[in-house]
Amino acid sequence: MTSSLRSHGRVKVLAALSLLLTLVALGPAPAVAGASPASGWWDPVARPAPDSRVGVTGEPFRGTDAQGRVRGFVDAHDHLMSNEAFGGRLICGKPFSELGVADALKDCPEHYPDGSLAVFDFITKGGDGKHDPHGWPTFKDWPAHDSLTHQQNYYAWVERAWRGGQRVLVNDLVTNGVICSVYFFKDRGCDEMTSIRLQARKTYEMQAFVDRMYGGPGKGWFRIVTDSAQAREVIEQGKLAVVLGVETSEPFGCKQILDVPQCGRDDIDRGLDELHALGVRSMFLCHKFDNALCGVRFDEGTLGTAINVGQFLSTGTFWKTEKCAGPQADNPIGLAAAPGAESKLPPGVAVPSYAAGARCNTRGLSALGEYALRGMARRGMMVEIDHMSVKAAGRVLDVLEAESYPGVISSHSWMDSDWTERVYRLGGFIAQYMHGAEGFTAEARRTDALREKYGVGYGYGTDMNGVGGWPGPRGADAPHPVRYPFRSADGGSLLDRQTTGERTWDLNTDGAAHYGLVPDWLEDIRSVGGQDVVDDLFRGAESYLTTWGASERHRPDENLAAGAAASASSAEWNPFTSYAPARAVDGDPRTRWASDWHDPQWLAVDLGATRTVGRVTLDWERAYAKAYRIEVSADGADWRTVLSTTTGDGGLDTARFTPVPARHVRVTGLARGTGWGYSLREVGVYGR
Repeated sequence: MTSSLRSHGRVKVLAALSLLLTLVALGPAPAVAGASPASGWWDPVARPAPDSRVGVTGEPFRGTDAQGRVRGFVDAHDHLMSNEAFGGRLICGKPFSELGVADALKDCPEHYPDGSLAVFDFITKGGDGKHDPHGWPTFKDWPAHDSLTHQQNYYAWVERAWRGGQRVLVNDLVTNGVICSVYFFKDRGCDEMTSIRLQARKTYEMQAFVDRMYGGPGKGWFRIVTDSAQAREVIEQGKLAVVLGVETSEPFGCKQILDVPQCGRDDIDRGLDELHALGVRSMFLCHKFDNALCGVRFDEGTLGTAINVGQFLSTGTFWKTEKCAGPQADNPIGLAAAPGAESKLPPGVAVPSYAAGARCNTRGLSALGEYALRGMARRGMMVEIDHMSVKAAGRVLDVLEAESYPGVISSHSWMDSDWTERVYRLGGFIAQYMHGAEGFTAEARRTDALREKYGVGYGYGTDMNGVGGWPGPRGADAPHPVRYPFRSADGGSLLDRQTTGERTWDLNTDGAAHYGLVPDWLEDIRSVGGQDVVDDLFRGAESYLTTWGASERHRPDENLAAGAAASASSAEWNPFTSYAPARAVDGDPRTRWASDWHDPQWLAVDLGATRTVGRVTLDWERAYAKAYRIEVSADGADWRTVLSTTTGDGGLDTARFTPVPARHVRVTGLARGTGWGYSLREVGVYGR
């Protein structure tokens, strides 16, 4: 990942920095009594009055293209309900209110009369933090592209994005217990799962709120979907498919304290069942702080130091680094000081220094994390690998490749870019953070050849209300400005400048101030980067639903080696446990076969009958093979090599080869990668 792609994350986590540092135009739209003769199915019959204008005319496109594919843009990472997170007073304003727009779009009470107590604004935006707190109807100072604590997802602004061509929105339910606990303005508790439940309920309430404008249940454009077929139906009707995701630091209470997990498999099963029942279909296993499931991708510089302090306050341990095993690397933590944050550490405790050459988190995907990952796959859920350490993300990709499971998402540019082709090869989906038009276009073009190779579309992740920062204005005199009015990507709708109350926004001079300017930003990309980039994005809905549908339909192939008879050249002796060959085919990753400490060594599996074999998975313990071959036999005497390598690096290997008939499969280690013998947790044999 380039430094430009990481920049949004540095700003995004300014939330945690601020908390650790402080630790201390047109008037209102008239009421619409009923549909006018010129209105259509896309116009509400009873919009609240007063309310925001949408600024779009024309019928939203419906149906599929000539090839039967759905069309439309995908926002793979948004936070509609984060005003309910972090104790309820970090993000000011609401995406909707039964009391109307004036109640929804108002500032937090402590920001009145002039923002003097808006400490978070002071830290994240600079200056003295003062601002005009009044939202409706003047909106003098917010929402703005650099105002990180004010509502950007008002329902009418989301409506404008839908009318402008967006057809999928992933609403990530988000919170962070540490930020909540240290922020002194809050009106509720800090339990993460309690907040996630509330945000899910509020999303369903928003759906009902929109439905009432259109005449009753199921009639509105805002449709929460729980499977890909339902999403396709919604999009074919011309409406917005809303998918629930989760991005939180301690899912199911799975934090760790002094390296001790605070959850178990039963907690994970209950948690996944509950989230699935709520409608959640994608989630992050870790976010910002290492937890019991996985290690995280670091933040950098002063911010990295502050987050590392938060890591200590949450877990009792600081980040630990090591030299990276491959070309992928986590963000450098650096040695920057963060005095305000560091002052909150207990006496005698200091943030450690880190070697410049040690760029990778020592923590990868834990055994509990792998259990959660496989549990997500069993439920057809999609896993988000952004925010995972490269060690964790690499293991996730290993597991998914071994299972041929396509449900992997990178939704907002927080993944090492070297993983891009592996994600596409699996059948996953990638979205880029909502950078400015020039930066977004440059990154889109860098990966264009891979999308062409795999025949996939592209997405964006706005991260609105996620405290990330959004594209600023390029200026009215900048080359290729957005010219109003402009046509939507499909050509069927006309979009003019967006007006709410007395304020009218122009992307050229205001930047991406709120969600209603997403179509304007897409037009800016078209003007700056060209129609081909927008075309890739317009294919995003089909690609996202292809990934989701393949995840739902996935059924694990039969492991022909499970419980089969196994033999080996040797087995390490231990008075306390067994390392017998059968341990590598017992289905328990906590057991293993281990050989004597010399070359060569082999492990053979008798399938009991001749079967078609085309894939073998090898889950190595630390004692792995640098060089090995996989052999097959009909009778256990005459062996034929179907695959060999001299570049083994341990971990979970998936060997694919032209399917052949065989009764016996043998793994022969030729050169050890360590001073020990060979050790395999599990060997899997599959037909394809």
